[in-house]
Amino acid sequence: MSAVVDLDGLSNSLESPNSRDRLLALVALRDVAPEQAVPLIMKVINDDNLQIRSMAVFALGLKPTEACLPTLVKILETEQDYGIRADAAGALGYLRDRRAFAPLLRAFYEDVEWLVRFSAAVSLGNLGDPRAFDALMSALDSGEPVLEQAAIAALGEIGDVRCVDAILRFAQSEDWLTRQRLADALGNLPTPKTLSALKYMTKDPHSQVALAADYALAKVQSALSPE
Repeated sequence: MSAVVDLDGLSNSLESPNSRDRLLALVALRDVAPEQAVPLIMKVINDDNLQIRSMAVFALGLKPTEACLPTLVKILETEQDYGIRADAAGALGYLRDRRAFAPLLRAFYEDVEWLVRFSAAVSLGNLGDPRAFDALMSALDSGEPVLEQAAIAALGEIGDVRCVDAILRFAQSEDWLTRQRLADALGNLPTPKTLSALKYMTKDPHSQVALAADYALAKVQSALSPE
Protein backbone atom coordinates (compact mmCIF):
# COMPACT_ATOMS: atom_id res chain seq x y z
CA MET A 1 0.00 0.00 0.00
CA SER A 2 1.50 3.34 -1.07
CA ALA A 3 2.09 6.06 1.47
CA VAL A 4 -0.33 8.98 1.62
CA VAL A 5 1.26 12.14 0.27
CA ASP A 6 0.74 15.32 2.31
CA LEU A 7 -0.22 17.72 -0.48
CA ASP A 8 -0.75 20.65 1.87
CA GLY A 9 2.69 20.09 3.34
CA LEU A 10 4.25 19.93 -0.13
CA SER A 11 2.40 23.07 -1.14
CA ASN A 12 3.83 24.91 1.84
CA SER A 13 7.32 23.56 1.14
CA LEU A 14 7.12 24.80 -2.45
CA GLU A 15 6.63 28.32 -1.05
CA SER A 16 9.55 28.01 1.37
CA PRO A 17 12.37 30.56 1.09
CA ASN A 18 14.74 27.61 1.40
CA SER A 19 15.55 26.26 -2.06
CA ARG A 20 16.32 22.81 -0.67
CA ASP A 21 12.78 22.59 0.74
CA ARG A 22 11.33 23.53 -2.64
CA LEU A 23 13.57 21.04 -4.44
CA LEU A 24 12.66 18.14 -2.16
CA ALA A 25 8.95 18.97 -2.44
CA LEU A 26 9.21 18.97 -6.21
CA VAL A 27 10.89 15.55 -6.15
CA ALA A 28 8.13 14.24 -3.87
CA LEU A 29 5.51 15.13 -6.50
CA ARG A 30 6.70 12.37 -8.82
CA ASP A 31 4.31 9.91 -7.15
CA VAL A 32 1.35 12.32 -7.21
CA ALA A 33 -1.36 12.11 -9.91
CA PRO A 34 -1.06 14.74 -12.67
CA GLU A 35 -4.24 16.65 -11.79
CA GLN A 36 -2.99 17.12 -8.23
CA ALA A 37 0.68 17.58 -9.07
CA VAL A 38 0.55 20.16 -11.86
CA PRO A 39 -0.97 23.05 -9.84
CA LEU A 40 1.80 22.52 -7.29
CA ILE A 41 4.51 22.31 -9.96
CA MET A 42 3.26 25.62 -11.32
CA LYS A 43 4.23 27.28 -8.02
CA VAL A 44 7.91 26.93 -8.96
CA ILE A 45 7.74 27.08 -12.77
CA ASN A 46 9.33 30.57 -12.60
CA ASP A 47 11.56 29.89 -9.60
CA ASP A 48 14.70 31.99 -9.17
CA ASN A 49 16.70 28.79 -8.72
CA LEU A 50 17.64 27.47 -12.17
CA GLN A 51 17.80 23.82 -11.06
CA ILE A 52 14.30 24.01 -9.59
CA ARG A 53 12.91 25.68 -12.72
CA SER A 54 14.52 23.04 -14.90
CA MET A 55 13.05 20.22 -12.80
CA ALA A 56 9.62 21.86 -12.80
CA VAL A 57 9.60 22.22 -16.58
CA PHE A 58 10.69 18.62 -17.04
CA ALA A 59 8.04 17.46 -14.56
CA LEU A 60 5.26 18.99 -16.67
CA GLY A 61 6.22 16.64 -19.49
CA LEU A 62 5.68 13.66 -17.20
CA LYS A 63 2.37 14.89 -15.70
CA PRO A 64 0.14 15.54 -18.71
CA THR A 65 -2.87 17.78 -18.11
CA GLU A 66 -4.47 20.41 -20.33
CA ALA A 67 -2.41 23.08 -18.54
CA CYS A 68 0.94 21.57 -19.52
CA LEU A 69 1.01 22.13 -23.27
CA PRO A 70 0.32 25.91 -23.31
CA THR A 71 2.68 26.45 -20.37
CA LEU A 72 5.54 24.60 -22.03
CA VAL A 73 4.96 26.29 -25.39
CA LYS A 74 5.09 29.72 -23.73
CA ILE A 75 8.36 28.81 -22.00
CA LEU A 76 9.83 27.50 -25.26
CA GLU A 77 8.92 30.70 -27.08
CA THR A 78 9.68 33.37 -24.46
CA GLU A 79 12.24 32.04 -21.95
CA GLN A 80 15.61 33.84 -22.00
CA ASP A 81 17.67 30.95 -20.62
CA TYR A 82 18.39 28.53 -23.46
CA GLY A 83 18.77 25.57 -21.07
CA ILE A 84 15.22 26.08 -19.84
CA ARG A 85 13.99 26.43 -23.45
CA ALA A 86 15.67 23.11 -24.21
CA ASP A 87 13.98 21.57 -21.18
CA ALA A 88 10.61 22.82 -22.43
CA ALA A 89 11.23 21.39 -25.90
CA GLY A 90 12.12 18.03 -24.35
CA ALA A 91 9.09 18.05 -22.08
CA LEU A 92 6.80 18.72 -25.04
CA GLY A 93 8.05 15.51 -26.62
CA TYR A 94 7.18 13.54 -23.49
CA LEU A 95 3.60 14.82 -23.71
CA ARG A 96 3.29 13.15 -27.14
CA ASP A 97 0.64 15.69 -28.08
CA ARG A 98 0.74 16.56 -31.77
CA ARG A 99 -0.47 20.08 -31.01
CA ALA A 100 3.17 20.64 -30.01
CA PHE A 101 4.33 20.06 -33.59
CA ALA A 102 4.20 23.69 -34.81
CA PRO A 103 6.05 25.28 -31.84
CA LEU A 104 8.66 22.53 -31.89
CA LEU A 105 9.20 22.99 -35.62
CA ARG A 106 9.62 26.76 -35.14
CA ALA A 107 12.17 26.14 -32.38
CA PHE A 108 14.00 23.68 -34.59
CA TYR A 109 14.30 26.15 -37.45
CA GLU A 110 14.59 29.45 -35.60
CA ASP A 111 16.30 28.99 -32.22
CA VAL A 112 19.93 30.09 -32.30
CA GLU A 113 21.08 27.58 -29.67
CA TRP A 114 21.99 24.08 -30.83
CA LEU A 115 20.82 22.52 -27.55
CA VAL A 116 17.28 23.82 -28.10
CA ARG A 117 17.30 22.65 -31.71
CA PHE A 118 18.58 19.26 -30.56
CA SER A 119 15.78 18.91 -27.98
CA ALA A 120 13.21 20.01 -30.56
CA ALA A 121 14.46 17.41 -33.05
CA VAL A 122 14.28 14.64 -30.45
CA SER A 123 10.77 15.69 -29.49
CA LEU A 124 9.61 15.83 -33.10
CA GLY A 125 10.64 12.19 -33.25
CA ASN A 126 8.78 11.44 -30.03
CA LEU A 127 5.61 12.90 -31.56
CA GLY A 128 5.97 10.51 -34.50
CA ASP A 129 4.41 13.18 -36.74
CA PRO A 130 5.22 12.57 -40.42
CA ARG A 131 5.11 16.34 -41.06
CA ALA A 132 8.53 16.56 -39.40
CA PHE A 133 10.18 14.51 -42.16
CA ASP A 134 11.54 17.38 -44.29
CA ALA A 135 12.89 19.31 -41.30
CA LEU A 136 14.68 16.28 -39.92
CA MET A 137 16.12 15.43 -43.33
CA SER A 138 17.57 18.95 -43.53
CA ALA A 139 19.27 18.43 -40.15
CA LEU A 140 21.28 15.56 -41.62
CA ASP A 141 23.36 18.19 -43.43
CA SER A 142 23.82 20.47 -40.42
CA GLY A 143 27.44 19.49 -39.81
CA GLU A 144 26.64 19.34 -36.07
CA PRO A 145 27.11 15.70 -34.94
CA VAL A 146 24.73 15.95 -31.98
CA LEU A 147 21.98 17.44 -34.15
CA GLU A 148 22.60 14.84 -36.83
CA GLN A 149 22.29 12.09 -34.21
CA ALA A 150 18.99 13.55 -33.00
CA ALA A 151 17.67 13.74 -36.57
CA ILE A 152 18.68 10.14 -37.33
CA ALA A 153 16.96 8.90 -34.17
CA ALA A 154 13.84 10.99 -34.84
CA LEU A 155 13.57 9.77 -38.44
CA GLY A 156 13.66 6.25 -37.08
CA GLU A 157 10.82 7.12 -34.69
CA ILE A 158 8.73 8.47 -37.56
CA GLY A 159 9.43 5.31 -39.55
CA ASP A 160 9.33 6.79 -43.06
CA VAL A 161 11.57 4.53 -45.19
CA ARG A 162 12.23 7.37 -47.66
CA CYS A 163 15.03 8.46 -45.35
CA VAL A 164 17.01 5.22 -45.60
CA ASP A 165 19.37 6.26 -48.41
CA ALA A 166 20.10 9.58 -46.73
CA ILE A 167 20.92 8.17 -43.29
CA LEU A 168 22.95 5.19 -44.51
CA ARG A 169 25.88 7.47 -45.29
CA PHE A 170 26.39 7.77 -41.53
CA ALA A 171 27.34 4.07 -41.38
CA GLN A 172 30.88 5.30 -42.10
CA SER A 173 30.84 8.00 -39.41
CA GLU A 174 33.93 8.20 -37.20
CA ASP A 175 31.63 8.87 -34.23
CA TRP A 176 30.49 5.54 -32.78
CA LEU A 177 27.48 7.17 -31.13
CA THR A 178 26.26 8.34 -34.54
CA ARG A 179 26.63 4.80 -35.83
CA GLN A 180 24.72 3.47 -32.83
CA ARG A 181 21.89 5.96 -33.41
CA LEU A 182 21.83 4.83 -37.02
CA ALA A 183 21.56 1.16 -36.07
CA ASP A 184 18.71 1.92 -33.67
CA ALA A 185 16.87 3.96 -36.30
CA LEU A 186 17.29 1.32 -39.01
CA GLY A 187 15.50 -1.15 -36.77
CA ASN A 188 12.31 0.84 -37.41
CA LEU A 189 12.88 1.14 -41.17
CA PRO A 190 12.48 -2.32 -42.71
CA THR A 191 13.72 -2.44 -46.32
CA PRO A 192 16.07 -4.85 -48.13
CA LYS A 193 18.74 -2.12 -48.15
CA THR A 194 18.33 -1.73 -44.38
CA LEU A 195 18.81 -5.46 -43.94
CA SER A 196 22.07 -5.39 -45.87
CA ALA A 197 23.38 -2.37 -43.95
CA LEU A 198 22.61 -3.88 -40.55
CA LYS A 199 24.36 -7.14 -41.44
CA TYR A 200 27.42 -5.02 -42.18
CA MET A 201 27.02 -3.03 -38.96
CA THR A 202 26.89 -6.16 -36.77
CA LYS A 203 30.64 -6.38 -37.45
CA ASP A 204 31.27 -2.83 -36.23
CA PRO A 205 34.48 -2.54 -34.16
CA HIS A 206 32.59 -0.80 -31.34
CA SER A 207 30.70 -3.34 -29.25
CA GLN A 208 27.72 -1.09 -28.52
CA VAL A 209 27.20 -0.38 -32.22
CA ALA A 210 27.42 -4.07 -33.05
CA LEU A 211 24.97 -4.91 -30.28
CA ALA A 212 22.48 -2.27 -31.46
CA ALA A 213 22.82 -3.56 -35.02
CA ASP A 214 22.17 -7.15 -33.89
CA TYR A 215 18.97 -6.08 -32.14
CA ALA A 216 17.83 -3.92 -35.07
CA LEU A 217 18.62 -6.68 -37.55
CA ALA A 218 16.34 -9.11 -35.71
CA LYS A 219 13.53 -6.51 -35.78
CA VAL A 220 13.93 -5.88 -39.51
CA GLN A 221 14.15 -9.58 -40.35
CA SER A 222 10.94 -10.15 -38.42
CA ALA A 223 9.21 -7.24 -40.17
CA LEU A 224 10.26 -8.40 -43.63
CA SER A 225 9.50 -12.09 -43.10
CA PRO A 226 6.29 -13.33 -44.73
CA GLU A 227 3.60 -14.36 -42.27
